[in-house]
Amino acid sequence: MRPYQPGDDVRLIDWNRTARMGEPFVKIFTEEREMTVMLVVDVSASMRFGTTRASKGRVAAEVAALLAFSAIKGGDRVGLVLVSDRVQRIVPPRKGEKHVLRVAREVLGAEPTGPATDLATGLETLTRVAKRRSVAFVISDFFVPPAAHDREEGALRVRFERTLALASAKHDLIAVELFDKHDDELPDVGLATVEDLESGEDVIIDTGDPRVRAAYAHEARARRATVRGIFRRLGVDTVTVRTDGSYVAPIRDLFARRARRARSGR
Repeated sequence: MRPYQPGDDVRLIDWNRTARMGEPFVKIFTEEREMTVMLVVDVSASMRFGTTRASKGRVAAEVAALLAFSAIKGGDRVGLVLVSDRVQRIVPPRKGEKHVLRVAREVLGAEPTGPATDLATGLETLTRVAKRRSVAFVISDFFVPPAAHDREEGALRVRFERTLALASAKHDLIAVELFDKHDDELPDVGLATVEDLESGEDVIIDTGDPRVRAAYAHEARARRATVRGIFRRLGVDTVTVRTDGSYVAPIRDLFARRARRARSGR
């Protein structure tokens, strides 16, 4: 409220306040800017991997908490979708610090129900649960290999791209890629038994063979390039968070980049 000034719309006069104060007062309205922030977090088996400061799953929980606290500071609501080989949990959007702490606990305490990652189902759930347009962060290492029963190679990748396109058309989608340096860099430790966290298969490989390490690096980088190419094609903002570094600086740079783009109108 503020005192009436010449030129104010008389329909905005608050007559109760005017009667109490003995002079006319008008109502001043503030635009409602509340948003919904949705976090789609990958909690599949590959998120247990981490060779430096923390596992990808731990970093995912920290990033989710940072984004959630930033959202509630701005008065926004935060929701959560946990996904591995299926959607494991949906936390409806709410406000408040207690709710944010619950979001962090859900991510930290999640155990994968199966070996693979089905981000397509997570994105479909996002589209179904979030009725209104929201800012949606997809936090994952984006390891989405085709399942063994898929005859057409890359079938899951195609489905992931289609659902990503549908989700990005409805929501302001941001991909947070979690990366460990050994995702595409195999250390030389001689003969080693390794487990594919997505399939659960054990394989003996000779890490001392330069050709093995080169083939591993080539395939890993090609996979990342494919996923990033999909993001570029669909106009999805991306940010990479490493397990051996700070997650605050990349997220801050992402927000600054988006703010500059908004000011320029692009």
